[in-house]
Amino acid sequence: MADKTIRFGILGCGAIARFHADAIAMLDNAELIGVAGSSLESAQRFALGYQVKAYADYNEMLADQNVDAVCICTPSGFHAENTMQALHAKKHVVLEKPMTFTKAEAKAIAAEAEKSGCVLTVICQLRFSEDVRRVKKLLADRALGELVFCDLYMKYWRDHAYYASSNWKGTRRFDGGGALMNQGIHGIDLLLYLVGNAKVVHAKNCTRLHDIEVEDASMAMLQFENGAMGVIEASTCVWPGFERRLEINGTRGSVILVENQIQKLIIDGETLVERQQRAGNGTASNPTAFACDLHALQISNFIDAICGRDELLITAAEGGRAVALIEEIYQFGLQGR
Repeated sequence: MADKTIRFGILGCGAIARFHADAIAMLDNAELIGVAGSSLESAQRFALGYQVKAYADYNEMLADQNVDAVCICTPSGFHAENTMQALHAKKHVVLEKPMTFTKAEAKAIAAEAEKSGCVLTVICQLRFSEDVRRVKKLLADRALGELVFCDLYMKYWRDHAYYASSNWKGTRRFDGGGALMNQGIHGIDLLLYLVGNAKVVHAKNCTRLHDIEVEDASMAMLQFENGAMGVIEASTCVWPGFERRLEINGTRGSVILVENQIQKLIIDGETLVERQQRAGNGTASNPTAFACDLHALQISNFIDAICGRDELLITAAEGGRAVALIEEIYQFGLQGR
């Protein structure tokens, strides 16, 4: 099976589905063969651009023996149900974030993946960044000493048109949350991946600007298992929007990650990296302003795991860590204006 080409179907025809399609096209051992959407018409429009099959519905895709794996790119509220359907059909799964909305559902998905014998990965593509991997090794080597503060800032801007562009964005049922569960989950995954598990000490969620059911501003105080303290600040109503910023401070040094690039690294009094702030604000004001190369790296690892060439780096259990912390933040109080 080592030389097998994995044939993909994509469920969903929105913006993120195109990132998956483009990432698959970058890989020699992957092939996109079809897509299913909320309607045959939407699938046909998407399929035309990639010269692939348009399935009448998801069930037809799952029944196709030519499909080895499914990328689930539907609205978040459908992720759990769509994933279970794929696993029952014995399809491998690439699941977009968030994998689901609760810790309990995330555990159920992980259990079903193990039971099915299929490989399931949750998109946490930032972990594949070269700079993120460098920071991970520095922390594993304790190069920053004992960690003191680990802070995550995600002060984004989403205009009213963003939420009005679909009937599911900003809803509890289908979006699950706002500044955290939808916009901020990649940053929270990165924080937990690099620093380790944390408990919520205090949190506040509110809706300040948008006419939505979920939070557009959130603040949480954290206590990490390694003894460090930290804060998470997340919003979709800060103009003009600022790039995600992760600051890790220790007794021997500090590192600042802006998006997935090291902006500053100081160890034992020596400045090893110092970069100027990049022009523009990227996904801080435009959620699709990123490349698909990190998606391609993660899907490549997924394929290697299916073929027995490598260990799967992001399992269902890993994908559920950020969901669990966000759920804990939400449980600290009802959202309100």
